[in-house]
Amino acid sequence: MEQLIKRAKAGDGAAFVELIEGQKSALYKVARSYLHNDMDAADAISETVLTCFEKLPSLRQAQYFRTWLVRILIRKCQDMLRERKRSVPLDEITEMGQDEPGHARVEFLALLDSLDEKYRTVLLLYYGEGFTIKEIAQAMELKEEAVKTRLRRARASLKQVYQAE
Repeated sequence: MEQLIKRAKAGDGAAFVELIEGQKSALYKVARSYLHNDMDAADAISETVLTCFEKLPSLRQAQYFRTWLVRILIRKCQDMLRERKRSVPLDEITEMGQDEPGHARVEFLALLDSLDEKYRTVLLLYYGEGFTIKEIAQAMELKEEAVKTRLRRARASLKQVYQAE
């Protein structure tokens, strides 16, 4: 990955595309967990990729590329959420029937959505993307103890919500 980053910093567009392609699943999961909407998630990801392309030369340590990229995405998502609060959203909610395929996944996503954003993000980064506690702390600009606490509270909240249903 360090070679790709060096090539991308030197202006190799193909290397940059390869870097981003390797991270697109993680980016989608994080953006979706913040924004709850595929269109908004796509917007946040595209803005993140543009910012990453522009700021890549400022990345000091190549081993932190993934953490740096996720941090940019989180900030873009937070900006979009702040902007959303200032405007009136036009929500289109469709009801899903119990017999539709993928219902279990929808229920799981609804369970995740019931969690506070800070807990949901930590869970997705830790379990969904395989980030270490240290990487999550760097990406979210938190202390490692805070990440551990959020993970513990998120697990307890999920258990409580799940058992209540």
